[in-house]
Amino acid sequence: MRDQLNRFISLKSTPQRIISLVPSQTELLCDLGLEKFIVGVTKFCVHPHHIKTSVAVVGGTKKIHLEKIKALQPDIILCNKEENTKAIVEACEEICTVHVSDIYTIPDSLELIHQYGQIFDIKYKASAIIDNIKSEITDFKNFVQNKPVLKVAYFIWKNPWMVAGNNTFINNLLKLNNFENVYANMERYPEIVLTDSIKNNEVDVVLLSSEPFPFKDIHKNELQIFYPNATIVLVDGEMFSWYGSRLVQAFGYFKKRRLSL
Repeated sequence: MRDQLNRFISLKSTPQRIISLVPSQTELLCDLGLEKFIVGVTKFCVHPHHIKTSVAVVGGTKKIHLEKIKALQPDIILCNKEENTKAIVEACEEICTVHVSDIYTIPDSLELIHQYGQIFDIKYKASAIIDNIKSEITDFKNFVQNKPVLKVAYFIWKNPWMVAGNNTFINNLLKLNNFENVYANMERYPEIVLTDSIKNNEVDVVLLSSEPFPFKDIHKNELQIFYPNATIVLVDGEMFSWYGSRLVQAFGYFKKRRLSL
């Protein structure tokens, strides 16, 4: 079969020892009933909350402990193009089969769940999650279709200030929320310089993500100066950036957020 980078991957049998180097994919594995097969995760894998106490921690998403991974004798290592580096993928390929996901849209996320269903021989469970997500999306689209389009800026980092731009999963979810990303003319996660401008005056809502930078209430005042007409709110970054089974919860969260604006 192929992964989401269209790379051929070969498996002699259903993997029994899994290492996940992506937090959202770790959560997905557990929701698919595969927790007992996970032997290694990253220090950022926080869902389910007990996972780091029950299996080995093999590093972060950008820096891993290869010897620890080798010692765990995995059958497959799960990576992501954005979360992990090319060097990590290549190093892991020296150990065992590596599957790399590449997620920009909801269909990409559903395709990943489908692929996991095939790889781990749990097609029924994977299909159930996919159907659940599709149902949530349909319901949310009906809810949001008559809501006004709001111009938003979605911040992910400070020092330097960074926002979510075009060609990101976050931007895709912003569109589903009837949000117009004012930085969609910039690619990926650009650094920006905060300045007073007419464009800033047109921003309706500034969203401050809880991750990767943990924005707090104190940061609202800093940004209010530059976005004087905007409502500035803290949002759960996992809901906007974690693909996989988190999407089952995300659209209910989006409803509540939208009603509060």
